[in-house]
Amino acid sequence: MIEEEVILVDKEDNEIGLMEKMQAHREAKLHRAFSVFLLNDKNEVLLQQRALDKYHCGGMWTNACCSHPREGETLQAAVDRRLQEEMGITCKTDWVYSFIYKADVGEGLFEHEFDHVFFGSFSGVAKPDESEVSDWKYVSLDELKSDVTAHPANYTPWFKIILAEVLDKGILV
Repeated sequence: MIEEEVILVDKEDNEIGLMEKMQAHREAKLHRAFSVFLLNDKNEVLLQQRALDKYHCGGMWTNACCSHPREGETLQAAVDRRLQEEMGITCKTDWVYSFIYKADVGEGLFEHEFDHVFFGSFSGVAKPDESEVSDWKYVSLDELKSDVTAHPANYTPWFKIILAEVLDKGILV
């Protein structure tokens, strides 16, 4: 099995090297990532529940897809690839904004990411890879905000950060 690497970046998203993914997460190295939000025709947010045996945050709810581009891969190509691999979804997505965050995800691991946030529309039925995703659902924004406030431990640390960002910026209304 090939070790998965992430692209290390500086605070301006300039590539400065590669590092094995788990090492980057143990050492909290800043690396390039993306997060995808999908909304259906009722303006509901598609959430995925991470597979229980994921290396961190198993069983927690999060946005439609988050991952890392490979060396030499554009962000859009990585978004398209991972949406298909994780959720069995093909749809148009658009980059909306980028920001840096750092989150302790437990087990001595950290997400320290220069995160590129994409949005898209999808009203169909997801066909997730069971090794990645244990469940999925569409929820209204009001229901989501209420549940994140009432049950924050059910959601991944990065999702709570990104959700607050997109709400604060008025991107998700």
